[in-house]
Amino acid sequence: MTVTTHLHASAQGAPTGAAGRASYQKAQRRASMQALMLALPLIVFLLSTFIAPIALLLARSVQNHEVPDSMPALARALDAWDGHGVPDERTFALLASGLAQARESGQLGNVARRLNFAQPEFRSLLMRTARSIRDDAPPAWKPALIGMDERWNSPEIWRLLKRAAASPTPDYLLAAVDAEVTPQGAIASVPSNAAVYRDAFTRTISISATVTLLCLVLGYPVAWLLANLPAKSSNRLMLFVIVPFWTSLLVRTTAWYVLLQPGGVINSVLTGLGIATHPVPLIFNRTGVLIGMTHVLLPYMILAIYSVMKSVSPVYVRAAKSLGAHPFTAFMRVYVPQTLPGVGAGCFLVFVLALGYYITPALLGGAGDEMISQLIAIQTNTQLNWGLAGALSAYLVIFTAIFYFLFNRIVGIDRLRFG
Repeated sequence: MTVTTHLHASAQGAPTGAAGRASYQKAQRRASMQALMLALPLIVFLLSTFIAPIALLLARSVQNHEVPDSMPALARALDAWDGHGVPDERTFALLASGLAQARESGQLGNVARRLNFAQPEFRSLLMRTARSIRDDAPPAWKPALIGMDERWNSPEIWRLLKRAAASPTPDYLLAAVDAEVTPQGAIASVPSNAAVYRDAFTRTISISATVTLLCLVLGYPVAWLLANLPAKSSNRLMLFVIVPFWTSLLVRTTAWYVLLQPGGVINSVLTGLGIATHPVPLIFNRTGVLIGMTHVLLPYMILAIYSVMKSVSPVYVRAAKSLGAHPFTAFMRVYVPQTLPGVGAGCFLVFVLALGYYITPALLGGAGDEMISQLIAIQTNTQLNWGLAGALSAYLVIFTAIFYFLFNRIVGIDRLRFG
């Protein structure tokens, strides 16, 4: 009788338990939806002002829309052309009609600019040909266009036009690493006197790594001092670390411009003390870039390491000393390993920020100190080559992602070992 009563009560309680779980899950979904609605304005803002522009810029690295959009019939004909010799009469006729339509629609400038990236003489060729085309069609366009300009009889010109009419294209991605597609269809490096971007990537990585090392060497002792001083003294010194964040980056860089120039404060002091007989070159070279970038990025390294050092108990070091360890040995083998997560975070933060730096190298560096960010700015603002700018940005994003992956692996191992 007791067992039967218990089973009957359990059966009656089951719907109540299921209803309770359903009610709890409904409340959880409601709370999650409310949190999402609160975060929705921020998500929309990030998507519209940060994610979407970056995605559009990266998409430009493989897009090739100028010729296909302005002259679609010619683009289809060139896609079917085998690339040997020069095309047939029909393709020449489509070229003539496409140039006339592009001129009337105002798109000829965009087409000429795009093709000028492939060969500098292309703009003059297109503009001259478009001006020579009349409304009355000749009996045959092929000899007529070749008569207007002999370059239309060059297979190389037509192969370049065929590549410019293909979308998506690897041309920008190849150009960003100083490579190109040969007339035979193979990928080869550009001549050494035209190679720019591989050296720029190497230089960017070298400068970023050097700045990271300098920030680590200078920032680690400062972070240790802030973490081990009494709270009152530490808070006062922390102001000197935080105040630079309240000053414009351009103002800080301009201040170094004044300090480092040949007639600036530093050279005046050096010559006044007799340390140097003539002004030391501290600006418009690698020295000025390293000094300026280290000064700007040093607070990031200090704060990252300091945040970890504050959580490290001094008991471990005292215990090591009480067991006979030398103070230096106790510091290096007990204290330093516990601060490695902060060191890793600081190095990653400084290195990634240095990769995309623009203002400081542009103002304090010389012709041989251009970083990738400066070349991207030149392509977008001066050359108007958004495709190449997108390709350079894509490689920079890929390299940053690879470094982030390696950083996570290394920091994960360190935390397992020392955490």
